[in-house]
Amino acid sequence: MPNGRMWSPRSCWSTCLDYNGRVKLLLRTFTVVLVCIALGACRSNATLEVSTIQVGRAISSDNQVGSHTTVFRPDDTIYVSVLTTDTGSGTIGVKWLFGDRLISEPSREVSYKGAAATEFHIQNSGGFPEGKYSVEAFLDGASVGKRTFSVEKP
Repeated sequence: MPNGRMWSPRSCWSTCLDYNGRVKLLLRTFTVVLVCIALGACRSNATLEVSTIQVGRAISSDNQVGSHTTVFRPDDTIYVSVLTTDTGSGTIGVKWLFGDRLISEPSREVSYKGAAATEFHIQNSGGFPEGKYSVEAFLDGASVGKRTFSVEKP
């Protein structure tokens, strides 16, 4: 016999118990690992994080700003895109200001699986007055950044 042990019913029984104990421990560990993985994959209330705020005069198919600028013409449509990282849900909003005057304050409930972009825009059929403007972005009511831009005649 290996290790110089003699075979006996008692030694076989203790070896089988030791083996069964290790198998049970392995199964318990495997079950705990699977539960942790499943809980991590089902994070439905994960918090979004804003990575950047883009401003420009065109938007691409993935809702990111395609033509970045901070100087607009009175007849331009002005876009802002709030980029978020990772999976999560929340309320993304923006506050458009002309000087200190509120122009618009839209918001959207969003839920994303992975990085995403949320687009907002303003336009004025009569043309925007020349001057200094700003747009402030919010995530769940908390400010996450502000961009300034101007409208000038060509």
